[in-house]
Amino acid sequence: MSTGAPWELVVGLEVHVQLKTATKIFCSCPTSFGDAPNANTCAVCLGLPGALPVLNQRAVTLAAQGALALGCHLHETSVFARKNYFYPDLPKGYQISQFDRPLATGGEVALDDEGAQRIRLTRIHMEEDAGKSIHDRYPGWTAIDLNRAGVPLIEIVSEPEIRSASQARLYLQRLKEVLEFTGVSDANMEEGSLRVDANVSARRAGSEQLGTRTEIKNMNSFSGVERAIEAEFGRQCAVLDRGGAIVQQTMLWDGQRGEVRPARSKEESHDYRYFPEPDLPPLRLDRGWIVQQREALPELPARRRARLSKDHNLGAYEAGVLTASRPLADYFEAVLAHHDDARGVATWVMGDVLAWLKDRKLEIGDFPLAPAALGELLDAVRSGTLSRTAAKRVFEVLLSEGGTVAAIAEREGLAQVGDDAALLQWVDAVWSAHPKEAARLVAGEKKLLGVLVGLVMQASGGRADPRRVNQLLQARATRA
Repeated sequence: MSTGAPWELVVGLEVHVQLKTATKIFCSCPTSFGDAPNANTCAVCLGLPGALPVLNQRAVTLAAQGALALGCHLHETSVFARKNYFYPDLPKGYQISQFDRPLATGGEVALDDEGAQRIRLTRIHMEEDAGKSIHDRYPGWTAIDLNRAGVPLIEIVSEPEIRSASQARLYLQRLKEVLEFTGVSDANMEEGSLRVDANVSARRAGSEQLGTRTEIKNMNSFSGVERAIEAEFGRQCAVLDRGGAIVQQTMLWDGQRGEVRPARSKEESHDYRYFPEPDLPPLRLDRGWIVQQREALPELPARRRARLSKDHNLGAYEAGVLTASRPLADYFEAVLAHHDDARGVATWVMGDVLAWLKDRKLEIGDFPLAPAALGELLDAVRSGTLSRTAAKRVFEVLLSEGGTVAAIAEREGLAQVGDDAALLQWVDAVWSAHPKEAARLVAGEKKLLGVLVGLVMQASGGRADPRRVNQLLQARATRA
């Protein structure tokens, strides 16, 4: 960053989001990721003469729901246009997009659940994706994969209201969670389902006049966006400090070198020679249909976090983890329907469940244990039938072999023992085997109580009732 004149960063983001459809926007080719190059193509997405586009209704529905979830004004009439430019991965020589009459305008992204910080949106429009140029497959050659050509996108354009690279990252995180919660997109950045262009400029602090902007293209990670904005702002500040002028141009981010480099001069709208797409009529949305799409929206993440905190007395951190994805929040509440201790359910889901998934690199949708089964396990812990240690063992067996909590506990001999006669045998054995620790407890070192309880639990194979063991050890220390 510059240490000279007090320059202020100004950022606007253009986010390209792949809609979660099975087929492309104007043809029936699949949108699946990772298929053989150029396998998912046809006359329409290859731009062959005489092929006509037919608009995908599901893409319109998802685009509309995304716009409504972001508080946009969804227009009853929008118009598709031809955006003319010539790249090897754009076979028609133009992209079908929307220009002066987009699908939606306005809207905002809240950066915090209270809505104190908001970034306004300019517009959301629909368009088709281009193909992909691959530069590292064959030395000295560029390969073209057109599987992505014609994949349905929405482009979400923000106002230039972002004032730091970290704020840009937070904006993208909040936007991504809304898109995922609504099912509009899987927003998988590694697969290119969410890509970001950043318009970056620097102006003197306190000035209302925007500086000359550059556009950093096609970034697909939060950290990449943050680092690229910081690097470009630093570059612009250095130029301005020297008395130079910023040239409006398109930039590319080199993550390995941590720098931006020029790609080409920045195009303006007149360079694309927009005109209405002659093969598609205006998109007209019935007012009643728009109301239906608004009513079909799920509870959005900020509101869900607030409800979980209020209704179940969960902290902000717990509510945030449990709403990291809609399926995870759904699973938590499904378990809660079978076991009404919200904090206990949260502890297990955030701990044991997520740890199991992380170890196997799986998502919550792949978790094999039904909510009712986990609720039954937590019931057994609360009733004292199983200790926490024993419950963990039952949890492992449920996931690996299936069965019921009661059957596994009986077969494995894990039912918790609360009978004083049996507990005292383990307590006496541990007391005799660890005289130094016992003496320190008698002398007043209270932390030794936990150590001895742990040793009794170990001796009992996790079957001893830890609360009763605690009481018996305290009584033993008092009598000594």
